[in-house]
Order: sequence, then C-alpha cells, then structure tokens
Amino acid sequence: MNFTRWSARLPGTQRRAAARADGLSTALPPEGSVPAARAERPTAEGTSVALAPAVDELPVREVLDRIPALVALVHGPEHRLAYVNDAYVTAFGARPPGEPAREALPELAETGLLPLLDQVLRSSKPRTVKSRKVPGGRSYTFTCTPVEVTATPDGGGVLIFAADVTDHAEAAERLRASERRQRETAVTLQRSLLPQELEEPDDLRVAATYHPGGTEAAVGGDWYDVITLGGGRTALVIGDVMGRGIRAAAVMGQLRTAVRAYARLDLPPHEVLQLLDGLAMEIDANQIATCVYAVHDPNEGRLVYASAGHLPILVRDESGTVHRADEPTGPPLGTGGWMHASGSVPLGPGSTAVLYTDGLVERRDADLDEGIASLEGALAGATGTPQVVCDRLVRAMGVTAEHDDDVAVLVLQHPARTGPDGDLFRNAALELLGGTEAAPRARAFASGVLTSWRFAPDLHDLGVLAASELVANSLQHGTPPMRLRLRRTDRRLIVEVTDGDDHLPRRRRAEPADESGRGIAIIAAIASNWGSRRAPGGGKAVWCEFALPRTG
Repeated sequence: MNFTRWSARLPGTQRRAAARADGLSTALPPEGSVPAARAERPTAEGTSVALAPAVDELPVREVLDRIPALVALVHGPEHRLAYVNDAYVTAFGARPPGEPAREALPELAETGLLPLLDQVLRSSKPRTVKSRKVPGGRSYTFTCTPVEVTATPDGGGVLIFAADVTDHAEAAERLRASERRQRETAVTLQRSLLPQELEEPDDLRVAATYHPGGTEAAVGGDWYDVITLGGGRTALVIGDVMGRGIRAAAVMGQLRTAVRAYARLDLPPHEVLQLLDGLAMEIDANQIATCVYAVHDPNEGRLVYASAGHLPILVRDESGTVHRADEPTGPPLGTGGWMHASGSVPLGPGSTAVLYTDGLVERRDADLDEGIASLEGALAGATGTPQVVCDRLVRAMGVTAEHDDDVAVLVLQHPARTGPDGDLFRNAALELLGGTEAAPRARAFASGVLTSWRFAPDLHDLGVLAASELVANSLQHGTPPMRLRLRRTDRRLIVEVTDGDDHLPRRRRAEPADESGRGIAIIAAIASNWGSRRAPGGGKAVWCEFALPRTG
C-alpha cells in the first residue's frame, strides 16, 4: 500500500501545503521521492521537527500483539504453529510453537478449519468462513490468508485472523428464533381458519391436506371445505386469496365463512360465486381470490361446479382415465361485472376427483399447463384411500417443507359399493302426474319400498307419513310433473318430492281455522332435517331425512 499517495487525501494536508507553498518549495524533496523515516522537516523559523516513523519501520509483532482480534501464523504442509498473538492466548491459552495445528490449535480442528488451511495453501487464495462457534461458546469469523514465510524451508504459510462476532451471532439467532415463533403463530392462525375436521358425507369419502409454503412468517390464503347440504347432497369448496400475510388469511377466513352461509341456501354453484364476488369487493377491493364451488348429488352421478379463475377440477373415472373440467371458468372473485355459469363433470361410482390450489402445480421454470399435465399423470396412478391419494399427489409434485407457495389439496371419492355394502345404499322413484290418486299411490309405493328395505315399524310409518305430506303439499302448491324419490344410506332415510313450480315452501304457524299450512310443520316435527331448493332446469325439490339407528 502506497501511504505517500494517500497522504494527499488526509484532512488539512492541502491547507498546509498551500500555506507553505511560497517559502518552502525549494526545501521539499524532489517530486516522486519518499522521505526517510527519521527525516527532518525545516520550519518557517529555520528549526527542524522530526517526522513520525514510516509504517515500514513499525515492529509487526508489537502491532499484532496489541490488536484485539485473534491472530495465528502457521507454516508448512502440516501447518506448524509459528506465532499466536496475546488475544489468541487470552482466548484459548498458550499454544506450543512448532507443533502441527491439529495438536497445537485443537479449537481450529473442532470448528473444521484445517481443510480450509489446506485449500488456502494449495490455491494461494484467501478464504473466509463466517460465524463459527468455538469451544467456550463464542463465535468468530475466520479469514485465512496465504503468506510467504522466508525463515522456514517450505516457505509457505497461512495467517489466521479471527474476529469476535459473538454479539452478531447471538442477535442473528434471536432474530431467527423470533421468526420461527412468528411463523408458528402464523401457521397456527392459518390452520385455525381451516376446518378442524371435515364433514363426512354419506356417499363420498373425502380427505384434504394443507402445506404452508416457505419459511417466512407470511402465510397464504389457501382454503378448502366440505359442506353437507342435506338430502344426500354435498358441497365442496377450494380457494386461494392472492398474496401472503395476515391480511390474506383474514380475507380467506371471511370468504370461507360466507361460503358456508351461502351453501345453506342450497343455491346453484354459479349463484354462490355471484354472491361471493360481491362480498369480496366489499371486504377488500385490492384482494383478489380464486375459488371453485362444486355440488355432488349421488342420484345424478355428476359434480356440478362453478369456477372463479381457479384451476380445473381433475376427475379419474372407474377405468382410470383422467378428465379435466375446463369450462366454464369466470374471472377471480372481487373483479365484479361478470355473470358466472355452472358446468358439470361425471362423478359416478368408482370415480375420484381432485381440487387443488396453484401451489401444487405452478413452478417458476415451467408452464402452468405442464404442471397440470404432471398432476394428471400422478392422479392416473394414485390409488388407495383419499388420504393416501392426497399424500401421493403431494409427493409426486415435489412439494417439500421448503416449497415456496402454500398448497391445499381436496380429494373426494365416490365408492363403487357392491355386496352387503351395496344393500345399505338404495334408491327408488315414482313418477306422479297429479290428480286425486297421486297421494294414495305415493303412500302405497313408500310403504312397499320401506317394507322391502326392512325398516323397523316406527321408521316405516314415519317414512310413509313424510311421503304423504310432501306429495300432498306438492299437489296443492306445485305443478306436474311430480316425482317421489326414496333413498337410503348407511346413516339415513331420505324422502324427496320434486315438481314444476319454483315457489319454495316455508314453515309457518297455521291458525286453528286454516285448512292448510300444516304439512311442512309436520315434516319439521317428525324428521331429523328438512329443506328445499330450486332445480337447475326449473321447479323445486322438497326433502326431509330421518337418521337411522346405529348398529353395533
């Protein structure tokens, strides 16, 4: 380092040079020369002042002994110890010179620095390792620099310089611990907003999994839900609020709560999304969310769904062929001004459907369609229970603990039931054209079916009464054609009547003089649950269900 060149930049140098420019120009040494260490500089009065000693004349050992950092010098292929400064001795005690570093400097061996010394000696390039903890608990950053040691036969050595960074290391560890606690809190919040236990439909087997993305405290807005609608129907939901953080999770929680409330209205999927779209704009116009809302009716063997900017549902049929439900798909929730529409995809016995968020298939280095195609291939070979399928899909798509995006997966299966299990799931239907003979026919049909299903007398009588009241209500307030449908599962008996009128019945208190208005009140009193909904093609369906006694 040329200290002469630097002297012109020191504070006051230019001012002093200007002050003596006139009188001392002849006394200065020639340009480019370096003054001697003990040179005399004449003053304006003719006296002389001794200059400070040059850096080259400073005793190196005295400097190294006084600096607070740890310094050691080793030489040769065995890194024999040549020197340690006072700070090193204070930190680790006296070290015998001439011994190999493995014996003389055991603290370096324990921190794994001996291979680094070999690298520095071979490459003649300095190396640095940051924040290594040594025996005693303190942390140091080590810099190893190659030097020439002329007093030794081999000539090659390494100067080890260790700066104490314990305070920085402890602060960094406290920060990491704080981030871990914040992340655990954020993940706990996220999971608390998801369903703690999935509802268990009669006709479907379902499972879901959620993997938080990344290692930072920010959580995402992925969510899923399973909602039993009654009458054997089930709603399935999955969504994703764009962005990360507590705000995204809060919006997700509000949307999930709203979906459950709207689902109780038993509306078609596209109408549910229409309501959610308006609500999303009211919650936060800057937050955009995608969502799929689907309804499964075991009597139809189809999954009716509507999508707001979400990824397509994948369905594997009984033969193992995977279908992608692409249409219809509208813009994400919160954009406004779009009329959503419902579509459907077959989901018969033996089929498996997968709903998922973009974290499962989206990668920075690949097209989204490639990710979906990879998921299709994984689904084609993923067999087993819904939970097993969930885990296999997550593994097949390479989702690990270090994955940088949240992942939510919802898997549903419509089992193909045969043998004794199939006897627990039965359907029977009767077409009714109206007229005075409709009610007696309905009662006789219900009685015969329930007798063949070997129901107990009390449940048999309740089922016949429910069928009679629902048909009578449809005859009085509905329009033909009418259909009576009876369905049993392993948990309940369902009685449903459909007709061509859109008016939904409601429960009301009938006055003593009223000749009607008691049918729905009777249904509500004798049944475990009841409800009504508008049919997609027009008309309505009114249903009630009775819980079956548990066996075993």
